Amino acid sequence: MSAVAEPREPTLQAEERVALAKGVREFNEGCYFECHDTLEDLWSGLRGDARDFFQGLIQVAVGYYHLGNENRAGARSMFERALRRFEKYPARYFGFEVEQQREELRALLAGGLATGALRPSWRFEDPASAEP
Repeated sequence: MSAVAEPREPTLQAEERVALAKGVREFNEGCYFECHDTLEDLWSGLRGDARDFFQGLIQVAVGYYHLGNENRAGARSMFERALRRFEKYPARYFGFEVEQQREELRALLAGGLATGALRPSWRFEDPASAEP
C-alpha cells in the first residue's frame, strides 16, 4: 500500500500574497462577504493542491457571512463543505493552522452554530519567511 502524499504548498506571486493578506484582514474584521470576494479572485487563478485549501477558506468566510444573517442552514452547509475540503491537508499548511480551523468548525457545528462572543480570526505565517 502506497502512502498518500501531502498536498504541496503553493508558491504565490507578490500580487497573490497581497490579495491573501487583504482577505485575511477582511475576515479578521468580520467582513466575510468581502473576504469571500477577495479570496475567490485569488482562488480562480490557482491550480494544483492548494486550490481546495483556498476554496475551503472561502467556504468558511461564506459560512460566517450566513451566520451573521441568521441563515444557519447555509452556514452549516458551508462549514461542512469546508471541513471536507480541509480533510486532505496536514495540521499546518501554508503557514495556517488547519487543524485548529477544523476543531473550531467542528465545535461550531456540534454546538448548533451558537456563536456567543465568538470572534473568529485567521493568522498565516509566511512560509517563505520561516526560518529552517
